[in-house]
Amino acid sequence: MSEQFPFEHFLSNKTSMNPLNIPSKNNKIEENNKPNIVLDQSEKFSTDELGAIGTEILNYLKGSITTQKYSTYFENTFYLVELGSEKVTFSVTTQFIKNVINNSYLSYIKEAIANTLGRTYEVEIAVVSSKESMSSNKNSILNSLKSSPIQVADIAKSAKEAKFSLDLNQAPEEKAKSAESKYIDHIQPKKNGIQVDTTKTFDNFIVGPENNMANATALSVAKNPGKSGKYPSLYIHSSPGLGKTHLLHAVANEIKSNHPHLVICLITAREFLKEMINSIRERNIDEFQKKYLERVDVLMIDDIHELKNKEGTQNEFFHIFNELHNKGKQLIFTSDKPPKDIDGIEERVRSRLSWGLVVDIGSPNLETRIAILKRKAFELDLFLQDEVYTLIASNITANIRELEGSLIKLQAYADLMNVDLEMVQVKDLLGIESREEAKIITLDTVARAVSQHFKIPLADIKSKARGQHITTARHVGMYLSRKILNATQKEIGIFYGGRDHTSVIHAVNKVTGQLRTDLVLSRDLFAIENNL
Repeated sequence: MSEQFPFEHFLSNKTSMNPLNIPSKNNKIEENNKPNIVLDQSEKFSTDELGAIGTEILNYLKGSITTQKYSTYFENTFYLVELGSEKVTFSVTTQFIKNVINNSYLSYIKEAIANTLGRTYEVEIAVVSSKESMSSNKNSILNSLKSSPIQVADIAKSAKEAKFSLDLNQAPEEKAKSAESKYIDHIQPKKNGIQVDTTKTFDNFIVGPENNMANATALSVAKNPGKSGKYPSLYIHSSPGLGKTHLLHAVANEIKSNHPHLVICLITAREFLKEMINSIRERNIDEFQKKYLERVDVLMIDDIHELKNKEGTQNEFFHIFNELHNKGKQLIFTSDKPPKDIDGIEERVRSRLSWGLVVDIGSPNLETRIAILKRKAFELDLFLQDEVYTLIASNITANIRELEGSLIKLQAYADLMNVDLEMVQVKDLLGIESREEAKIITLDTVARAVSQHFKIPLADIKSKARGQHITTARHVGMYLSRKILNATQKEIGIFYGGRDHTSVIHAVNKVTGQLRTDLVLSRDLFAIENNL
């Protein structure tokens, strides 16, 4: 049995240049003696030749992995840029894709190369951000790789095998401090409140049961602002770091896209105060008033509670609010508390802030926190295992900014130290202590957590009583018993006063349906699960 090596299938036939030691068409090669292909380093493949070889490799890959994985990690992202005597170099568009390929698909690539070229090669993967340059200019890619050698990946290097590439002028402790400083900058951002951040949009705002009302309302305002819309005045409040400012910028970006003729003023209360003080100092208060009363179509003030105890500024704000509201302009405010709870603010200002729709944002549940982490990791080109996301989300529960900051710290450390991160390193960097052995959760544990939350005696929840509050608590207990413990309907029914399985089915279905629209119930469930 013999075969002929099919290089002519994808290489151009050049009589004056034969970069590979390819046998002539008349020669036969024994099957057990495959050709030893040697690249003449004085010659290079053309862009067309590399493209043809790369296409063959990708075609083989397409048949080896699922369509979804191929589309995500290889299609229009994975390019052959150099073929040497012992090594094949590919480029990808992001660090995230490089990490995924190195961890999961390197063996498939080697198999595809061997199938296409008839022998095995060493594989090298580099990150090049511009897809256009990858597909059209091989030389610029190679120059980029030479000028940025740190971007070239070693083959399937594990965290344990990773070598540190340290600046001798900077100790590891100093590098760790550099990572820490990036985290602090994110947690305590310097807000000037006057520049719309184009990266904060509705598309990358993670929606969960705790913020769906605020998101839907803000999106409605963005599509139809002012008196023609449903909410000419909108007030969003939450604890710090839960996404209020993100929504403000998302609204601004959406309005700019849908209504480019409208003039948007996005500012913090502190900047509003400084602007007014400067206008008084420069004896130019008329210009200050004219700006807001005559030029602004959409007024958005972040952290409006910072106007407390500023009587003069509150007075100006009161008149600006009235004038813009009467003209049908759009008004949006954010705060860390509802209007009724802000101390040091005049009653007339408080009433104006309460005129429109007041919505709040609660702390994200575990699923939402994990989704936020994965989205942020994608943006940072940071590759982490699923259990790391769960670990972080389980330990940082109340603040989205802190969640994102944890990833910024990890990404900075991984880049500075040139290592892949493992669970032990993540715990150490984020100060997460090893958790004690998880406590056992039973039907009784769930029922007592429900009883404590609703302040209803456990005996009443398990009784035949049918009061509304008792029934709600009982239904929540049954729902959580199914969700958390996966207990059978019979087991749950017996525990809750000897009820039959149809009662349990009714309770679970009712709670499931209410969760789609009942924000209060969503928060009740979130609080109970956190306690468990």
